[in-house]
Amino acid sequence: MSRIAAIVPAAGLGTRMGAETPKQFLELDGVPLVMFTLRRLAACEAIAEFIIATRAEDVTSLAERVAQQKLGRPVRVVRGGGTRQESVANALAEVPPDTEIVLVHDAVRPFVTREQIEQVIAEARKCRAAILGIPAMDTVKEVKRACLPEDVALITATIPRERVVLAQTPQAFSYALLKEAFARAQQDGVTASDEAGLVERLGHDVHVVLGSERNLKITRPADMDLARFYLDQERRAR
Repeated sequence: MSRIAAIVPAAGLGTRMGAETPKQFLELDGVPLVMFTLRRLAACEAIAEFIIATRAEDVTSLAERVAQQKLGRPVRVVRGGGTRQESVANALAEVPPDTEIVLVHDAVRPFVTREQIEQVIAEARKCRAAILGIPAMDTVKEVKRACLPEDVALITATIPRERVVLAQTPQAFSYALLKEAFARAQQDGVTASDEAGLVERLGHDVHVVLGSERNLKITRPADMDLARFYLDQERRAR
């Protein structure tokens, strides 16, 4: 069976949450988000190993917590970087070269489903690069910032919604392609907000698999309220 590794970047500070605790360690149902998300990823039996990239000061404590999960597969915790790209690069350096597919999933997207993970992996096996994404429901405006006041912007264009998707994770790529994308980015001094952005720079097509609004990224305080609501709904549906 081909080898699949999952990278979980979990080194962010989560400043938009307005909390002292980094958002990946905020608790949902008494469990840190990063652990909650790891359990959801582990529901996909195709994943052979997990590599979590976190802040240097959290490596030891998180590794101890992960060891108690008994996921039945290797889980390594490595030192992350100052940016998402650096964290994923550090984790990618630990991925065995015989790996076929590398999956990258945000530590703070706790409601990803096994079906979504499997669909992204299947698409990546066919085209070497695939992500989850959802259509934009609102009208999308391109803007440039005005000088004053800082919270005002000037619209420069309206982008047709049918041309826009909101990127989610997991994002899955062939090992060789992702390694090339990161190497080229380092060589060129380029930073992207997600892995797909680096692969796109190579001129390689990235396919989008339909995601879900429930696969939300915990970014602001209200997102935790929504996450608790989704969790309560899941329990009622059982």
